[in-house]
Formats: sequence, structure tokens, C-alpha cells
Amino acid sequence: MSLLYNWFTALVCFISLANAFYLPGVAPTDYKKGDTIPLLVNHLTPSLHHLSSNQAKVEPSKTYVYSYDYYYPKFRFCTPDGGPKKQLESLGSIIFGDRIFNSPFQINMLEDKTCESLCKSKYSKTDAVFVNRNIRANYNHNWIIDGLPAARQVGDLRTKDLFYGAGFNIGDVEDNTPHLFNHFDISVEYHERKKGDYRVVGVIVHPKSLDRSKLPADAKKEELCNPDLTKVHLKKDGETEVLYTYSVKFVASKTAWATRWDKYLHVYDPKIQWFSLINFSLIVLILGIIITHILMRTLKNDIIKYNEVNLDDDISDESGWKLVHGDVFRPPQRKMLLSILVGSGVQIFLMVFVTIAFALFGLLSPSNRGALSTFIFVLFIFFSIVGSFVSQYIYRFFGGEDWKLNLILSPIVVPGTLFSVFVFLNFFLIYVQSSGAIPVGTMVAIIVIWFAISIPLSVVGSILASKRPLLSIPVRTNQIPRQIPQQPWYLKSIPVMVIAGIFPFGSIAVEMYFIYSSLWFNRIFYMFGFLFFCFILMILTTALISILMIYYTLCSENYKWQWKSVFIGGGCALYVFLHSLFLTGGEKLGGLTSLVLYVGYSSVISLLVFLVCGSVGFISNLFFVRKIYSQIKID
Repeated sequence: MSLLYNWFTALVCFISLANAFYLPGVAPTDYKKGDTIPLLVNHLTPSLHHLSSNQAKVEPSKTYVYSYDYYYPKFRFCTPDGGPKKQLESLGSIIFGDRIFNSPFQINMLEDKTCESLCKSKYSKTDAVFVNRNIRANYNHNWIIDGLPAARQVGDLRTKDLFYGAGFNIGDVEDNTPHLFNHFDISVEYHERKKGDYRVVGVIVHPKSLDRSKLPADAKKEELCNPDLTKVHLKKDGETEVLYTYSVKFVASKTAWATRWDKYLHVYDPKIQWFSLINFSLIVLILGIIITHILMRTLKNDIIKYNEVNLDDDISDESGWKLVHGDVFRPPQRKMLLSILVGSGVQIFLMVFVTIAFALFGLLSPSNRGALSTFIFVLFIFFSIVGSFVSQYIYRFFGGEDWKLNLILSPIVVPGTLFSVFVFLNFFLIYVQSSGAIPVGTMVAIIVIWFAISIPLSVVGSILASKRPLLSIPVRTNQIPRQIPQQPWYLKSIPVMVIAGIFPFGSIAVEMYFIYSSLWFNRIFYMFGFLFFCFILMILTTALISILMIYYTLCSENYKWQWKSVFIGGGCALYVFLHSLFLTGGEKLGGLTSLVLYVGYSSVISLLVFLVCGSVGFISNLFFVRKIYSQIKID
């Protein structure tokens, strides 16, 4: 145990040092009057059009799924003196596309400002086309002040609740004409902790588009920020000069620092989510009753019948699932691959379960930027020991002899495949100069961490599994495999996947919508309570439905249950992938890059779901099959 603890400690230390990554804290910052409050800028991210409050009346033509650096040259946003300086970020933040820089905004505690000039930017024809396209595509600013996202006030149409939605649009579209926001009214909410000490507890930004091109050079602030000015439109047939300004207003608030995130963490559609939980809890209950009926009634009767031996008869009457007792533990084809996939599925399952459990208890707050994704990466590395243990053990259980090859392939096949896909997709991000492109240094750090930590842990897991006694096989395997009769259409691989997959997917479908919205469109996901129970329901449903289908498969005299149990359990992934394709509500993805990225990352998520649910289906049926065949007498 101490060895594992030392490995885990070394991993955390390595991650904290590699490429100046750090694990950010969440300690409050106290400000005195006049103290500087840094305004940091993050990447520019897209959002679904029907999620936008500013463009509800507009139907843009395309949706993009990649982000840009705030200081991407074509946006021409104002830069600070001395140029932008990159801020330290956690490993998880970098992997998920955060690119945080300082900004030219000057904000001082309790010092209001009105119409302060930032800079003048000139947009060429090509710049105008690019910016207008991204205004139509609903790209958002993502500013950070004292760890809080600069937000806009949003109303939930279903619950009528008001909350703070992180980020705000770079512009709006009116009468099919895009207008760039170039003035920002920043409202900073503060709480006085004690006399003279203040804390930031909220940030609201009201952006405006104000065309100052017709004003004289010596125009006063009142004229520059007159709300009656026409809106800025970047011309496609000439150069456009835009003046950027901002105002700051401090507003006293009774909100304590400890509860300042409550305004941001809004639970969407709680009634729908409760309905989903109750609905699929009933499904799990009904499936549980069916399985209990099979185990307690049908199987009991089968076992009694099979165990009745008529001494006057030379041959006992065998039928149903007993008929395949001599083949049911016959090693499956490609047992090496099967064991590796199941081991990786268990590894990912533990990673997801522990992550959701920690987040459920508030240990992975969104205020700790990048903590969730960093924690996921650490857990995936740490649970390599369990994944390799399970892979080696199952391989040996099925009679595999090349345990050294299994030891080598277990930590390489699935992680290597995922890494290759990410590298492939990264080239598309580099092509469009997206901020989401993972830097080469980060990739090298991931590879070094993998070989320094994960592979040694995998070796330890495989060695431990090689020394463990194997589960006993309750029946003897015949030398000659029996012929499998023609199977009913609904028990063939593809139909049974489709039939079985709908039940576990139903338990997680509502949460998948919010997870995808968070991943692609920068919404804060905080409904870990719902997610935890939906995840448990999905796992239970997967186990129950796969056991039911394998029971019917055995009754049809098909003894090849091993791979089938994986595919039945993983059938949920089919619906996860199809669901992701319809997430954009029929809107067109913008260009080949968006299409490849969206389909590629959705395929990766579906593959992970397949591995998790497939491993649950296999392990559930392994114990189920051992249990029922240990209860019958074989002559």
C-alpha cells in the first residue's frame, strides 16, 4: 500500500512541475480600496445558437466547435502594454483548451470608471469577414476576474429563475447584419468582509456596439458612450476603425465569498431530470424483478429438473442452457483483446466513478479551474494498476499463456489508440489555428508521465494478477465444440445490441445533453448529484439487461457468451453516438474541421462508454454463468 501511495505522490508532484503546470488553489483574496483587480482573458468559445440570450431571433447558418486565442490577430482586440503574458495553468486546463492571458483593462477596488478608452483597432476586409463570421457563429468572450467568470444575466424559461451565465457574445446580429461589441459596462459585485477589506463576489458585463466613426476626434466621454449611437458594422469593402472603451461600476452585495458561485451554478430543467431519475429507477426495479424471477423461479426449476437423475435411464434428458455446459467455459476467440478491453473498461469505470463521487461532495469545485480534468488524468494513470490486474487475470482465466505480451499490451492498446486519435484531431485544430490545439510540450509531458508512472503501475498490476489463484470452473469443457443451432433474429449481435442499449442509455440521456453542452459550448456543469445517480442507474441497468440477454442466449444453445456480453453491455454507446449527432438541433457544422472534430471527439466518448458498459456486462455475466453452472450436477 505504501508503494502505491509513493507512486501517487510522485505522480502529483511530477504533474505540478512539468512545463510549469500547477494545481491552483481556491483561497479568497482580500482587497483594499484602490487595489488592482486583474482582469484575465481566456479563449473565445462557440455556443449553440438556441442557448444564446442575445441572438434568440436569429437563425445563423453554421456552428463551429473549436476555440480561438483571445489575442488571435484577426480579432484585433486591445493588448496590454508590453504584450500579452500567458498565465500559469493546470495540465487539465491546457488539455481542455484554456489559454489565459492578462489584459489592458485597469480595475481598482471601489473606483468606478466611465468610458475609459482602451485602443483603436483597424479591421481590413479579410479581418471583417472573419470577425463577422464568428459573430454569426455566436462566439463568446470568457473573462476571469478574481477567479470568477465574467457573466451575463440569463433567465431560465422553464423555471423563471435568474442566474449568471458564464461568458458573453463578441457581437450580435440585427436584421441579418452582424455588429461587433466594442464597449463593455463591467459591474463588479463586492462584499465587505470587515472594515476596509473587500472581496469580489460577482461580475456582470453588459457589452454594447457603438459606432464612433462620425464623432470628432476631441469628442467627450458622454458622446463616446452615448447609447443612441448607431452600431458598429465591419465593412467588407474597406477598412473599418473601431474604438474600444469600457466602464466599471462597483456594487455592494450581501453575498458571502463562500457562496458566490451559487449564482453561476444553475440546475437546468430540474423537473425533467427528476422525471428521468424516477422513470429509469422504475425500469431498473422492473428489470431487477425480472432477473430475480429468473434466478429464483425459472433457474431454480431448471436446476431441480437438471439435477433429477433417473437411474433407470442410460442417458439423462438435457435441454436448454444445461445442454451447453461442456462448452460454456470454452476460451473465446481473441481472448487477449477481450481481456485488454475489459481491463481498460474497468480502469475507465473506476476513474469516472471516483471523479463523480469527489465532485458530488464538492471536492472538485469549478472555482478550482482545471481541477476536474487534471483529477481525471491522475486517476486514469493511477488506476492503470487495476486495469492491468483485471486484464491479466481474465487472460489467465481463459487459458492464455503469453502473459508477458498481455503485460505489455494492457497499458498500451487503449491509451495508445486514444492518444493517436487525439494527435490526429490535433492537426485539424492546428490547421484552423485554434487555441484548443494541445502544445507539443504538453504532449511530451503526457508521454513522459505515462511511461514514468502508468506503465510501471501496469506492470505491478499484471504481476499481482499472475500470482493470484484463478476462479474455479464448475464444469468440464468438452474437447470437441458442439454446433450452435440457428439463432432467433433478436439474439443476433446487432439486434441484441440495439435492443439492450436503449435501456442504459435512457438513464443517462438527459445528463448527456448537459455534458456535451459543457464540453463543446463552455457551459458550467455542476449537476453531479443527478449525474452520480444516473451513472449508477446506467451501470445497474447494463448489468441486469446483459444478464437477461445472455440467459436467453444460453437457452438458445449458444455458448459464445463472452464477446456477446461485451457487445450487449456496450450497446449503450450506439445511442450515445447517435444522440451526439443530433445535439446541435439540426444546425450545420461550419466546415470540414468542425465536422471532423465533432464526430471524432463524439466517437471517442462513445468508445469510452462502450468500454465501461461492455466491461460491466462481461463481468456481470462471468459471475452469473459461474453461479448457475455450479448449481447443476453433471455426469
